[in-house]
Amino acid sequence: MKKDNIFALKKDPVAAFEFNEEVTSVFDDMIKRSVPFYMESLKRQCQLISHFYKPDTKIYDLGCSHGNLGIMIYESFSKWPYTMIAVDSSLAMVEKYKKRLEQIRSSTIHSAQKTYILDKIKNICLVCGLAEDIPINNASVVVVNLTMQFIKPAKRDLFIQKIYDGLTEDGILLLTEKLIHEDKIISEMQKDFYKIFKLENGYSELEISRKRDALENVLIPETLESHANRVKNTGFRYMDVWLKWFNFASIIAIK
Repeated sequence: MKKDNIFALKKDPVAAFEFNEEVTSVFDDMIKRSVPFYMESLKRQCQLISHFYKPDTKIYDLGCSHGNLGIMIYESFSKWPYTMIAVDSSLAMVEKYKKRLEQIRSSTIHSAQKTYILDKIKNICLVCGLAEDIPINNASVVVVNLTMQFIKPAKRDLFIQKIYDGLTEDGILLLTEKLIHEDKIISEMQKDFYKIFKLENGYSELEISRKRDALENVLIPETLESHANRVKNTGFRYMDVWLKWFNFASIIAIK
């Protein structure tokens, strides 16, 4: 795994953050050192997806990056066949996802279950595009992992509405987001503990500061209450926060 040291050297000015080839090359290290319980969250999402997925429907992964969730579903999902639409706005991420699938294909070419395995891989459809522009239909599961925070706030209500409209009855939305808190004292406390988390994972004060500057006006977080109200107002019958760590939360909403 290539180490993330993108912000280790002082280069002025700090460019706006983007998921380019440089970020893609260190993404696994970056996200595991920057997002608490990242792999635990994906593992439990796989289990939730397996529980709620309905045959002959679709799974959407909106903001799929280079496929960590998709590969985990491929390796653990028991309800074959299935169809997953994996979407990311970064061409570099989508191309790396494609390469990962090709590596799986080549590594299983001599398997006694060759055709079966290749068919499963083909069930993942990769799309390079904006998550908010993707039409959703016949979906029993829609996953939005750390993606809506990069969508303009004015578009978020419609984004969730489109997801709701495209879900089947009892379909689910799995939404994970970075948060801010409406109370200033709590908000500052959460930021402090998040900084401690990143320092513990080997990031320097300089790296933390420069990445924060790079994300300014690119990643725009909301409060947990804002997310909950949006989900409820859209029409979802049930909603629960199933994982929370200071300024990160994962929500399940059931239509």
